[in-house]
Amino acid sequence: MPEEIYTQLREYLDGMPGGFPSTESGVELRILEKLFSPEDARLTMQLRMFPEPPSVIAKRWGMSEEQAAEKLKEMADKGLIIRIHSGKHDFYQATQYQVGFLEFFVTTIDRELAEMVVEFEKSLGDNVLQQHRVVPVGAAVDPTSSIASYEKAKEIIKKQKLAAVADCICKKQQALLGRECEKPLETCLSFGIGADHMIRTDKAREISIDEALEIIDRAEKNAMILMPTNAKDIVHMCCCCSCCCALLRMLKAHDRPADYVRSAFQVRKDPESCNACGECIERCQMEAITDSNGTIEIDLARCIGCGLCVSTCQQDALSLIARETAPIPANYLNMLSELASSRNLGFGKLNPVMKMTSLPLFIKMLPFLYGSGLARPIVDQMAKRGWV
Repeated sequence: MPEEIYTQLREYLDGMPGGFPSTESGVELRILEKLFSPEDARLTMQLRMFPEPPSVIAKRWGMSEEQAAEKLKEMADKGLIIRIHSGKHDFYQATQYQVGFLEFFVTTIDRELAEMVVEFEKSLGDNVLQQHRVVPVGAAVDPTSSIASYEKAKEIIKKQKLAAVADCICKKQQALLGRECEKPLETCLSFGIGADHMIRTDKAREISIDEALEIIDRAEKNAMILMPTNAKDIVHMCCCCSCCCALLRMLKAHDRPADYVRSAFQVRKDPESCNACGECIERCQMEAITDSNGTIEIDLARCIGCGLCVSTCQQDALSLIARETAPIPANYLNMLSELASSRNLGFGKLNPVMKMTSLPLFIKMLPFLYGSGLARPIVDQMAKRGWV
């Protein structure tokens, strides 16, 4: 019975945008068995990809509202599901593996889990990569250019109202495996609904917007790539290095990382200004820059437009130029629905609605929608159609 419940949970999670594929080794089932008790697995599969109050979930679970509320809080605190706070009310929903509940185990990850996660990431495909994009570090952006605000890391952060920072789970994972990185550890930023969840479940600490800006300045100094949610309205921003970050290691393994990354820029070199000092080679996380007999060569197939080489070029020989890229989703839900649509999943049917959805307004309206009785029948119908 326990093995069967985890197989069912794997199938349930694979129906989410990020996916959760099966493997020959069965490592994905071992991960689930480590993180979910059989009861947690059973109850999770009765949740939806739509926030619901304990009173609604309790009826589905066959328990009192008080029991359901207690169990839901416990599962959210463990990191298995998402808790959304709106007004005086809490709402809960299931979440995908990555980016999702895996990151919620940042405070409790051990060597066993780290080993399994590294083994499993080889089977995840590019679904994880599509949830992020690369934005250039601040010093690499020409202040006189007309770059959109959602391509400027500092502008993205300045418009946030709530921010939090956590340790990077990738760095903790690599340290547990004996591959500790010397770069800063507390670099995983979250905002808005993401920050609220991380703070309330003690996975991250609340910080000011000024401190968030200081963290990305520190990241730039330490040659760390800025990777926010692949959306104009973000919920998180990673500060990554290719020695630890699972996403960058996946990208780096490709012969042509530029074909898989979501980035609006690539680097350009002015041959006459370059003195081949080599500092850009050390800064590049994708091994896109090499020294060929005293001449700096750039492999654009490997350049992901992070700007780390540009920001420290003393000769101003490097600059960023725009490249064609897919349109950026409006918000986090739009991004997930587009990913779901690409995998022919039910949640993708909601993509036209998600494009127009304001996530902060949606969260704010949840108490009214459930209090008025409007939400439950609509969510039930969407669930019957396999959309949530």
